[in-house]
Amino acid sequence: MHSCIRVWIVTFALLFAGTLHTASAQAADSVASVDEGYKKLDAFLQGLTGLEAEFRQTLRDSQDRTIETSSGTLAIRRPNRFRWDYREPHAQVIVADGERLWLYDTDLQQVTVRRLDQTLAGTPAMLLSGQGDLRTGFEVEHVESKDGLTWIALTPKRSDTDFRRVRLGLRGDSLAYMELEDKLGQTTVLEFTHFVRNPKTDTARFAFTPPPGADVIGDGGSNNRTP
Repeated sequence: MHSCIRVWIVTFALLFAGTLHTASAQAADSVASVDEGYKKLDAFLQGLTGLEAEFRQTLRDSQDRTIETSSGTLAIRRPNRFRWDYREPHAQVIVADGERLWLYDTDLQQVTVRRLDQTLAGTPAMLLSGQGDLRTGFEVEHVESKDGLTWIALTPKRSDTDFRRVRLGLRGDSLAYMELEDKLGQTTVLEFTHFVRNPKTDTARFAFTPPPGADVIGDGGSNNRTP
């Protein structure tokens, strides 16, 4: 669960296997200006009310060795609602209900609760969740096009974040990849497939009730077990 928390919360969210590193090591078809990067991100986010996708997540260490891989589904409904369901290799759930963030580890039967505003501040998750302003939280560092994708590298303006760079791979109005580099030199690669923009998603999908018998930690510092 720890790595999952880092990916979406200390981030956002958001997933690639080896193809991303291969593409980033090659020469780009073209390099765009920083202003063009902001415009492309604005165009992607404009009118975005939500999304659904399947994802494959790969965590690599500073030596580019694979530490773990996982996969599952995600759904986002702006503002401030999202759900990540990890299926493989372990079932885990991360849900933002608009006010709180719930992290459920099924193996441990443990639920961790956090205030959403404190959790998302200055993270890549902020971009997709609809909280905060792009230019306030991030700087566009580099923009390039390769193999039909527009790659936009962003760095946080805040110094108290756990990551130092995020790269987004856009294909038209779809998010195809996200790469998160943390301050320990680890990189999380997210690859999105079956991307659906602005789907009709039931609000109930973003509600979470701790399962019976689960330990609940946080949300004011109290530790409880659900009946």
